[in-house]
Amino acid sequence: MRKFVGAVLVFVGVTSLVIAAVAAFWTSDKVQKTPLDTDNTTLAAGTASLSGAAAVPVKAIQLSRADSSRSTSDVIVFNSSSCLVIVKGETPNCLEATDPEGRLLSASSEIFATDRHTGEAVNDPKILPADAEEKHGLVNKWPFGAKKQDYKYWDDLSEAEVPAVYSGTAKIDGMETYVFKVDVEDAPIEIASGVPGLYSSSKTISIDPRTGAIIKQTEKQERVADDGSPVLALDFGMTKGQVADNVADAKDNIARLDLVSKTVPIVGVIVGLLALIAGVLVQTVGRRSADPQHAEVQGAVR
Repeated sequence: MRKFVGAVLVFVGVTSLVIAAVAAFWTSDKVQKTPLDTDNTTLAAGTASLSGAAAVPVKAIQLSRADSSRSTSDVIVFNSSSCLVIVKGETPNCLEATDPEGRLLSASSEIFATDRHTGEAVNDPKILPADAEEKHGLVNKWPFGAKKQDYKYWDDLSEAEVPAVYSGTAKIDGMETYVFKVDVEDAPIEIASGVPGLYSSSKTISIDPRTGAIIKQTEKQERVADDGSPVLALDFGMTKGQVADNVADAKDNIARLDLVSKTVPIVGVIVGLLALIAGVLVQTVGRRSADPQHAEVQGAVR
């Protein structure tokens, strides 16, 4: 019986150690990927000035939903849409271009792909439609395990890869974030159909370094005609409720990562070592008790 119990304990010990090693060195890396069921709604609010007029309240919504049918084990494809509207009373998050009050400022939709671990744009014609815009750098998140360094970030309006400059840390609802500055100055764009102009923007993006998720984002943006006359000035950012939701989601995701990368390995090692030692001791005591010479010595002593 002791031999059987010892063998079981040794088996449990070895198995626990193997599970701990797999979780620490393989599984933890595999789970650090953007989930294929990602479905995000991001809300922002602020003010806008049209053609130099007095600022009016605005709000924006962006919907980003993963397309699992196009995505792969390493690349995630997003269908994304956004709306920016002037707030007048009970204004919906998005409106038709035919809105009689002219509250719709802009609306767009696109499809793009990113690496599920690094967050960098992927331009693969095998998984993206032919008319998908080519992107480069980070698009909608930072990499898992982001570092205190500069990154390349994709700016949609200027259709260019621009520096995201690391500028320090900030506490947001108790969570430490890394802060990045993304500036664009006098980039040539089409401010209306067939109408050229210039665009400048200053974004401040705070991210959770563990998951790479964007926690808070604010932006000041200006669009001017070629002659310098103002067309649109925006000053807006994520709502307080949105930031709070982002912090809560990030903390939940960090807890899941810790379960795999820390808790399971630590518990596995402790249980494994204890079971292995106990199993060896049980088998050793069992063999000594069954040894005739050991039994004779014990009898002589008695």
